[in-house]
Order: sequence, then structure tokens, then C-alpha cells
Amino acid sequence: MTGSYRVGVIRGDGTGPEVVGEGLKVLEAVRGDASFDLVEFDLGADRYLRTGDTLPDDELERLRGLDAIFLGAVGDPRVKPGVLERDLLLKARFGLDQYVNLRPVVRYPGVQTLVPSHTEDDVNMVVVRENSEGLYSGAGGFHRRGTAHEVAVQESINTRHGVERIVRYAFDLAMQPHRRKKLTLVHKTNVLTFAGDLYQRVVDELAAEFPEVETDYVHVDAACIYFLDRPGRFDVIVTDNMFGDIITDLGAMIQGGMGIAAGGNINPQGVSMFEPIGGTAPSETGKGTINPLAAIGALEMLLRQLGEAEAADRIERGIRAATQQMKSMRAGEMGYTTTQVGDLVVEGATS
Repeated sequence: MTGSYRVGVIRGDGTGPEVVGEGLKVLEAVRGDASFDLVEFDLGADRYLRTGDTLPDDELERLRGLDAIFLGAVGDPRVKPGVLERDLLLKARFGLDQYVNLRPVVRYPGVQTLVPSHTEDDVNMVVVRENSEGLYSGAGGFHRRGTAHEVAVQESINTRHGVERIVRYAFDLAMQPHRRKKLTLVHKTNVLTFAGDLYQRVVDELAAEFPEVETDYVHVDAACIYFLDRPGRFDVIVTDNMFGDIITDLGAMIQGGMGIAAGGNINPQGVSMFEPIGGTAPSETGKGTINPLAAIGALEMLLRQLGEAEAADRIERGIRAATQQMKSMRAGEMGYTTTQVGDLVVEGATS
């Protein structure tokens, strides 16, 4: 399947432009007959410092008219923490109703991890994180702020609509041919007895519609243990916003680090945004030392979401070939620049 697409490009801050550049280089190599109109957006720290804007409403409307968004990363030590994260990233996610945060946790050949006993078969899961509700909804406030009797309230908002659509997405994913037809709910039902109960009831009810899918439940703290001790227990994980934010970073570490981890903010009926997870790494800007594989992996996810499976498969082959090549060269203590890693992916994807 090949088509014509308008893809927004937010190069972002720090090393974001560097890894986006490598991703777009790979896109050009694998796109085949597909056509991509790349629409550049000036969003991030530089614009905020220059104009005070994060994500103006007219820019959000421009994003809404795209087929997909490719994001480098946003974040800069010159900007107070939380400004770009909430007023740009979360505004985009909520405004575009990107209610699925999708994080594959895959171990590639040749990638060193903190748990060397893990194999590629052990580390092969995907986390489906609810991306529009929970503790990140912004509900709460202060009482007597700045006094000795200050009270800070942060509320977790969980709706039947929001929980049901994320759980249904996870069940549908578990039924895909490349998955193992197992869904695990990760929560804390023994303490969060209201939100956790809602999630568990929805899983139990929808399970009747998916009799081929095995269902399981694991407390979030136990899930962290299993990620290290027995990751093969998991296939598709569904969880809430906060717990998903935490366990996916642990997942990145068992797949080789933040330089490998890619993610998608998905609206299955709308515009989705794909990004590397490792952040902007401002101290590495311009040095050519940042790993672009996460950004290239995010581009693979973008292509799959658009239905360009052949191009996405070529990127996956390219990443695997690159990591295997990097393993074979490691004994000679040869390092790789950002550009060289991108070139290895292109070579593996086009050979």
C-alpha cells in the first residue's frame, strides 16, 4: 500500500533536530512510491524564549489537519520544567485526543542491556498506556499555598469511556498476528480501590468479546520485578497514565536504554504523534554522540500507523542489521556517530 501523506515535523530542542534528521534520511530511503509532504513546525524552547508561545491554538489546528506527526523532543534547561511538557506536549496529546500511548519493548540483536541473561524472545512486549486521563488530567489545586498548613491535591480522573476505549485497543492489539494473545492489566487494585476496580471490571467485561485472549493481572510494583526477572510473562500490557509512564522507562532499560525506546501517541481515528523517548540530551547537542535508533524506531511506528507496512518492515530490518553490525564492531572499540548509525540503518533497510 502506498499513498500520499502530510507529515508534521517538530524537530524540537537539544539533540531533537539531529535524530529527526537521521529519521528523515531513513524515510527517504524506504518510502518507495509513497509521497510525504513534510510540514515543518517551529515549536519548542527557542520559540517559547523568543515569543512566549508554546502551542498556539492556530498551530494546534494545523496539526489536526495532518496525517501524522514526527517529533524529535522538547525540553531545555533555559525553560522552567513543566512549561513545554504541559503546555506543548500534553496540550497536543489532549487536544488531538491521542488517548493511546504505545510503547514497544523489544530487544534488538547486539544491544547490550543491564540484564544480559535476557534474550530477544524474553523481551518482546508492548505497553498500552492510557494517555488522556488519570493523574495527568491536571485536576487538583492548592489550599493555603506557601504556608505551614499548605495542602496540595492532585486527582486521578478515570472515566468509563476512557478506560473502555484503552482496554479495547489493548485487546485488539493482542489479537494481531504478531502478538501472543495475552493481555495483562497492571494497576494497584488493592490500594486504588476505585480506579483499579473500574479498570479490572472493564477488562473482565471485554474479555468475553475476546475469548482467544488470555487475561492476567499484576500489581505495578510486582510488574517492575517481573520486567527484570521474567519479562517473557508479558505480551500486551494495559495500564493507566501514571503507572504506564513509570514502567515504560523501566522497559526501555531492559531493551537497551532510552536511545532505543520509541513511542507513539495515537488517536486511531485521528492524528497520531511519534517520538523517541530519551528526551533532548542538551549536553550532547552537536557532538554527534546521540543514538538515533529511537527516533528511527518512532518513524517505523508512524509508517505502520499510516498503513505503510512494507516501508516499516524495511526500517525494522535496517535497525536489526545496524545493531548486529555495531555488535560485531564493538570488539575493536570502534564508536559510531549519530550519522553513522543512521547510515547503517539505511544500508540494512535497502540491501
